[in-house]
Amino acid sequence: MSSTNTAPRTALTPQVAAEGTLSPAAISFDRIERMAGAMAKSGLFGIKTPEQALALMLISQAEGRHPALAAQEYHIIQGRPALKADTLLARFQQAGGTVKWNELTDKRVSATFSHPSSGQVTIDWTMDMAKSAGLAGKDNWKAYPRAMLRARVVSEGVRTCFPGVAVGVYTPEEILDGSPEVNITPVSQEAAVQQVTEAAANALTDNEREDHLIAIREAGDMESLARIFAAAWTHAKQAHDKHAADTFKAAYEAAKERIGGATVEG
Repeated sequence: MSSTNTAPRTALTPQVAAEGTLSPAAISFDRIERMAGAMAKSGLFGIKTPEQALALMLISQAEGRHPALAAQEYHIIQGRPALKADTLLARFQQAGGTVKWNELTDKRVSATFSHPSSGQVTIDWTMDMAKSAGLAGKDNWKAYPRAMLRARVVSEGVRTCFPGVAVGVYTPEEILDGSPEVNITPVSQEAAVQQVTEAAANALTDNEREDHLIAIREAGDMESLARIFAAAWTHAKQAHDKHAADTFKAAYEAAKERIGGATVEG
C-alpha cells in the first residue's frame, strides 16, 4: 500500500475562520476565560477544570490559532496535555512536510517522512516491537493494533524528521503507554502550570506574586508569555487569591500589547 497525504481540512477550521474579523491574538483574556469555563463544564475532551482549559487555550492563541481549537487538537490524559497524532501529523504537513505510507496493517505500519530542511526518514513499527516494549497486552493495542502502530509511527517520524512541531508535547498513546520520552521535562504549558500549582495551598506571598509579575513583564514572545501567565494565573486561582489573579491578568494584557507592538515594528 502506498499513498501520499496532504494536510486535512477539519470541520471546525473553516467555521472559526468565517466567524468574524478578530484574529486569534486579538481575542481578549476575558473571552478566553469564559470559553475555558464552558469547555470544562462540558466534560468533553478530558478537560476537567477551567485552569486546564485556559492553559491549553492560551498556548493555542500564542501559536496563532483560535483558542477553541485547543479542544479539537488536545486531550488531557493523566493530567498532561496530549496532542492528537492526527493533529501532530497535520502540523508537520502544514510546515512543509510530507508522509508516504508504505504499509498499514494490524501487524506492521511503515511510513516515509520528508521535509525540505531535514531530508527523509522511514519509520517502522510492528506488533513484535510493541510486544518487546510491553505494550501489546494493553486493551487499546489488542482492540486497535493498526491505529496504535500508526500513532507510534507518526509520533516518532515527526519528531525525527522535523521536531520543531513536536517540542514539549506528547500523543495520548505515548502518555497512556508510559513511554520513556514522556519523562523528559517538557517545554510546555503543562510543565509550567504543574510546577507552580502543586504546592499552591494558601494565598500567594509577596515574593511569589512579585516573581510571577517579573516573569510576565520580561516575557520575550507570545508563546513564552502564554506559558508564564498560565502558571501565574493558575497558581493564584488554586490559592483562591483573587487580587493576585487580577494583578497577573492586567500585567498579561500589558505584556501582550507590548509584544504585539514590537512584532509590528520589527
